[in-house]
Amino acid sequence: MLDLTTLGDDAIATKGWYKSHKHLILRRFSQLGILALFLAGPWFGIWIVKGSLASSLTLDVLPLTDPYVLLQAGLSGVVPETAAIIGVIIVLAFYFLVGGRVYCSWVCPVNMVTDLAAWLRRKLGIRTTSQISRSTRYWMLALTLILPLVAAGGIVWELVNPVSMMFRGIVFGMGAAWLMIAGIFLFDLLVAKHGWCGHICPVGAFYSLVGSKSLLKVNAVRRQACNDCMACYLVCPEPQVIKPALMGEKQGLGPVILSSDCTNCGRCIDICAKEVFSYGGRHAIKIDECKGEGEINRGARV
Repeated sequence: MLDLTTLGDDAIATKGWYKSHKHLILRRFSQLGILALFLAGPWFGIWIVKGSLASSLTLDVLPLTDPYVLLQAGLSGVVPETAAIIGVIIVLAFYFLVGGRVYCSWVCPVNMVTDLAAWLRRKLGIRTTSQISRSTRYWMLALTLILPLVAAGGIVWELVNPVSMMFRGIVFGMGAAWLMIAGIFLFDLLVAKHGWCGHICPVGAFYSLVGSKSLLKVNAVRRQACNDCMACYLVCPEPQVIKPALMGEKQGLGPVILSSDCTNCGRCIDICAKEVFSYGGRHAIKIDECKGEGEINRGARV
């Protein structure tokens, strides 16, 4: 069995430290940069972006609205303004192109907390078996859409949404938000691997539906080079999405990770010493083994 304490050492030795952490670093810049844009106003009086992740206005021109929040508001009886509708269209178009769950890995600040818990689990060798189904998040999503219909016009989920609580806490002082964030951290650390994002969070479930036909995908483009080290499975927050693309050649499956549960986080790309994975489109990329791994032929659509 792979030693979790040395996970990634092969990639570092082969590609160097930066290339083995490239997408992780870029994700942190993205998450912290987005937070910084929102905080520049209330903290320093520089109003580049006004609002929150739920609804914002950039440079007093560009509206962006979380479609999940607006959907809940609509179900609760709120009539959206034109700017909110335009903001939703822009957001939906973006996530349709790059994949809905890019929100989870490149935007959501809670991801930094859950990633820390996952890293610490590996370093401490914590192994727990959770019986929570990954479909639970879709039941949670359904519940959050039913509650506004019966809660007298209230968007109930936003009262306990960790993303909203963390954002409000950073701006106005954490308060009770610390308890929620600490609870998620401990849950992921001690109870279930990738428990919150991978099994419970309805936000991720919503965005997986939004990006189900997205154009940007991770491809196991050089799957013939795979040495079965299992490193990609161990770092992936949704490891079940990897096998069809990586091991499905005998079943006639292409090397594209088509599952909408994939967060496009790029950790499989970073951690693989053989550079099996890369970003690409929804079209299969096949390596002609007769010509060697250096020549890549673009194949038929998956």
